[in-house]
Amino acid sequence: MKRFEHLRDFLSRHKWRYIAGVFFLVLVDALQLIIPRLLGNITDSLRADTLTSEGLRNFVFVIIGIAGAIAAGRFLWRICIIGTARMLDFHLRNKLFAHLERLPARYFNEHKTGDLMAHATNDIPAIRQTFGQGFILLTDAVFMTTATLIILFKTAPLRLAIMSLLPFPFLALGTMFFSRLINARFRAVHEAFSALTDRAQESISGIRVMKAFVQEKAEVGRFMRVAQRSVDENVRLIRVWGIMGPMSGLASTLAFVFVLRYGSAMIIYQEISLGDFVAFTSYLAMLVWPMIAVGWVINVVQRGYAALDRINKILNEAPEVADEPGAVDLPSVAGKIEFRNVTFSYSPELPPALSNVSFTVDAGKTLAIVGRTGSGKSTIVSLLTRLYNPPPGSVFIDGHDIRQVTLKSLRDQLGVVPQEAFLFSTTIGKNIAFASDDYPEKRIEHFAQVAQVHKDISEFPEGFDTMVGERGVTLSGGQKQRVCIARSLIKEPKALVLDDCLSAVDTHTEERILRGLREYMHSRTSIIISHRISTVKDADEIIVLDDGAIVEHGSHDALVASGGLYHELYEKQLLEEELAGKN
Repeated sequence: MKRFEHLRDFLSRHKWRYIAGVFFLVLVDALQLIIPRLLGNITDSLRADTLTSEGLRNFVFVIIGIAGAIAAGRFLWRICIIGTARMLDFHLRNKLFAHLERLPARYFNEHKTGDLMAHATNDIPAIRQTFGQGFILLTDAVFMTTATLIILFKTAPLRLAIMSLLPFPFLALGTMFFSRLINARFRAVHEAFSALTDRAQESISGIRVMKAFVQEKAEVGRFMRVAQRSVDENVRLIRVWGIMGPMSGLASTLAFVFVLRYGSAMIIYQEISLGDFVAFTSYLAMLVWPMIAVGWVINVVQRGYAALDRINKILNEAPEVADEPGAVDLPSVAGKIEFRNVTFSYSPELPPALSNVSFTVDAGKTLAIVGRTGSGKSTIVSLLTRLYNPPPGSVFIDGHDIRQVTLKSLRDQLGVVPQEAFLFSTTIGKNIAFASDDYPEKRIEHFAQVAQVHKDISEFPEGFDTMVGERGVTLSGGQKQRVCIARSLIKEPKALVLDDCLSAVDTHTEERILRGLREYMHSRTSIIISHRISTVKDADEIIVLDDGAIVEHGSHDALVASGGLYHELYEKQLLEEELAGKN
C-alpha cells in the first residue's frame, strides 16, 4: 500500500522479529487456554472424590510450568514486538529530521515550527503504538476470539454457549462505534496540541520582546486560551473513552448472569459437569478481552493511520533544491561569479524579486551591493548559495552553471555570513568550528582574531568554552555577528559573502573588521551587502539595486558624482552621522 511506502524498508529488514513476536504471542495465548481446562478437571476430580495428593501435586507442577512458560513467552514477544516498534520510532524520527533538513527555505516559511515539532512528538508515537500495541491487540483479538469460541462450543451445550455470547456482538459493535468517535476526537486533540506547542515555542522565543512591551500578563492569557482548548479536546476524548470500560463490564456481567441462570440448572439436571461449568466460565471471562480488543485495534490503527498520513505528507514533500540529475562536483575554483539576466520570483503570484540582473565579479575582486530595504540584495545571496534555485543557465562560478554541480561541493567553496546572526546552543569555540570537528584550537583563535572578536572572547571567564545560550542570547548583537564571520572565514572559502552582517558593530570595529578581511581576502572573491556606504566604499565595483533591478554601477567616487540613488543614500547617511555626532 502507498501508505506504507516510507516504512517498507524498515518492515522488510525487521519482518523476522515480528514473525518471532507473533509466534511467542500465540504460544502464550495457547498456554493460557490450557489452564481453565485443568481447573475444570481438578473440580470434577474433587467432586468425584478421586483426586489424590500425588494427582494434586502433578496439577500444581503443570500449572506452575505453564505459568513459567507464559512469563518467558510474554518477555520474548514484548522484546520482539514492542522493541521493534521502538526501533521504528527511532527510524521514523531520524528519517523525518533528515528530510526536514533537505526541504527548501520556502517550506519553513509556510509551516510553523511548533506544528512540525508536534509531528515528531505526537504523530510518531501514535505510529509506534500501531506497530506495537496495535499489532499485539490484532493478534490477540483474532487468535483468542477464534480459539476461545471453538473451545466454548466444545465445552458446553450449544444452547448455553449461544445464550452466554448474546451480549458480546453488542459489545463489539459498541466498541467499533465509539472507536470512530475516538478517532475523530483524537484528531482534534492532535490539532490542539500542535497549536499549544506552536504557542509555547513562539512565546518563549519572543520572551525579550514580551518583557520589553510589558505583555507578560496578556501573553499568559493567550497561552491559557490555547491550553484550555487542549484540555477541552482531551476531556471530550476521555468522555468517550470512559464509556468503553463500563460498557465491557456490563456486557461481561450480563454474560455471567445468563451463564449462572441457565448453567446452574444444567448442572442440577446433569446436562453439564461442574468442572465443565468452571472451565466454561473461565473461557467466557477470557473472551471479554478479545472482544474489547477488536474495538481498540480499530482505534489504535485509525490513530496510527491518521498520524502516518500526516508524516507521509511531509516525507512526500519533494525538495525543490536538490542535486540535478547528472550533477558533478564543483572543482576547486578561482572564484569568478556571474549573474546573467537573472529574473526570479519567490512564488508565481508575487512580483519578481530580481529582474534581468547581470553582473560579473572577477576572481579575487570585491563587489558591493547596496539598495533600499526589499530591493533584492539578500535574494542574490539566496540564489548564489542555492537556498532557492536560480533559473537554469543564469548563475555561474568559474563558468560552471551552479544548477549543474552538487550542492555540497558548491557550498563548501562559499562562505556566507547571513543577515541574521544565528548561533547554536553550545560553546563559542564550537560555533566558530561548526563546519568541522577537526579544526585545531589555534586555528579557531586565529580566525576569531581576524573577525575582531578574540579580545571579547578572552574576557569571558571560560574563553572559547563559554556557552552562548539559545540562539546566542548571552552575546551582544555585534559579538554574535563577529562570531558568525569567524565561522565562515575558518572554512577558507573561495568566495565570501557578507550579507549586511556588520550592522550591529560600531564604525570603528567595522573598519577594523574590514581591514582584517582585506588582508585575508586579497586573493579571494568577496561580495559585500550593506546599508552603510562606509562599508562598501572601498569595493572594486558597487552595484545599486532598486525594486529588484540594477539601476547604477561603478566605483564609489563615480556613483557619488552621478547624483543618482547611491548619491542620495550617501548624503542621507552623512546627515545621520552628523546628527549623531551632535548628540
